[in-house]
Amino acid sequence: MELRPSSVAALPIGEVAARCGASVQSADAVAADAARVTGATVDSRDVRPGDLFGAFPGFKVHGARFAADAVAAGAAAILTDAEGEALVREAGIEVPVLVAADARVAMGEAAAAIYGDPSKDLVFVGVTGTNGKTTTAYFIDNALAQAHERRGIMGTVELRIGDQAIESPRTTVESPVLHGLLGRMRDEGVTAAVTEVSSHAAALERISGVDFAVAVFTNLQWDHLDFHGTMEEYLAAKAKLFAPGRARRGVINVDDEWGRSLASTVEIPAWTVSTHPDDPHPADWTVTWADVGLDGVGSRFTFRDPDGAEHRAESPLPGLVNVSNAMVAIAASHAAGLTLEQAIHGVATAHSVPGRMERVIERSDADPLAIVDYAHTPDALTLALEGVRPITPGRLILIFGSDGDRDQGKRPVMGGIAARLADVIVLTDENPRSEEPAAIRAAIRAGIEGERPDLHDVHEVEPRVAAVEYGLRLGRPGDTVIVTGKGHEPTQEIAGVFHRYNDRDAYLQAHARIVAEREGRA
Repeated sequence: MELRPSSVAALPIGEVAARCGASVQSADAVAADAARVTGATVDSRDVRPGDLFGAFPGFKVHGARFAADAVAAGAAAILTDAEGEALVREAGIEVPVLVAADARVAMGEAAAAIYGDPSKDLVFVGVTGTNGKTTTAYFIDNALAQAHERRGIMGTVELRIGDQAIESPRTTVESPVLHGLLGRMRDEGVTAAVTEVSSHAAALERISGVDFAVAVFTNLQWDHLDFHGTMEEYLAAKAKLFAPGRARRGVINVDDEWGRSLASTVEIPAWTVSTHPDDPHPADWTVTWADVGLDGVGSRFTFRDPDGAEHRAESPLPGLVNVSNAMVAIAASHAAGLTLEQAIHGVATAHSVPGRMERVIERSDADPLAIVDYAHTPDALTLALEGVRPITPGRLILIFGSDGDRDQGKRPVMGGIAARLADVIVLTDENPRSEEPAAIRAAIRAGIEGERPDLHDVHEVEPRVAAVEYGLRLGRPGDTVIVTGKGHEPTQEIAGVFHRYNDRDAYLQAHARIVAEREGRA
């Protein structure tokens, strides 16, 4: 799938510099005046002739170290900071250099200018929050389908333009890719799009230069403190999506203290959303009643709109958390221009979201219900287990682990949650990355032991594919088996190597073996 517009009018370097607040440094003033750019990238491996190459300080090395490679591939100019300019000059590179105080912010503005500000030509919705971003984004996408035939979506699962899609490299792509994708969407006749906005993306200015029609906040829970340091800084990163000039309207879930804090400080018009009808400070949109069961498939609820009118609605996924996600999506879709009837119908008829309460094997006379969910934070794990308990007549069997090279403090906390809320635990690996897998499991196990000292019904199994089969074999017809932490992810990262792996596929492969044995075909 092509990720850039089919054609781009060459833009003079001077115009790019003026847009992004950079100064043009060049030994040849005449050449600088004549320079034109037709694309943008921050990856030297993706440079095309005529590109503006963005070079920023990285976690390990400054991007200007790759400027020579970029120019060799055809980059017409470089955008960087003062340190990067010095590195470029040391390397003897002669193309014009745009120097900005904050090169990341400048790069987003530059890319927007180069691609003709495509976000302004779409109904573009950005969704941020710790949990629920993907689910809410897919709910909004299906709602937008009621009025927009061709749409785009960008997030954790995929990059999709109309009916073309590829696996997503990260939750929110770098700013030149984002603007390029939006430009391509415009070329392809897309009129509305949704993107997930991670806190890392906001902090690293990947959404610079974007004009959001609606900015959406789902919640803020314990996660990513290895990057942000404190919850206050974590919220500050999320709040960047709601800055004046970046988003025209906001929709903010105020069920937690962080949402309430955000709502009290935003300077753009914003609706608040709540599932707490008895709150002394009622939200603009409030869920007044909910049945989170609906035979374990979805949820029904009623809500009050800003005018005080009551409405009935549905979420296609079970649990109060998905009532919250659905309510936020309805309000956001209405803010994006849909009628309330279109928004309610669009959310209710949304298809299943990959790796989010995804029912892979249905309960039968021979099999347990088998579910995949992305829950990878303490709050998300709590909500996932509480969400499936009402639809579980037998035992609740949990298969889970925790990521390596990420916030270590949540590991024993999640172990304690698992011990309290699951009947049977299969402890395994998630994405160990550079850490020793056994050490991660030990930290989780310590939390389990705090609640269940005898480790009764606790099994430790690796690799993960074996753990999924082990958990499924433990399950009986009345049981529910849920594997959490990876959701839709198509790979597992171990010692720096990405191995093809998916929880849904692991379930199906294990189930095929179990059925073959049951039928005497093994």
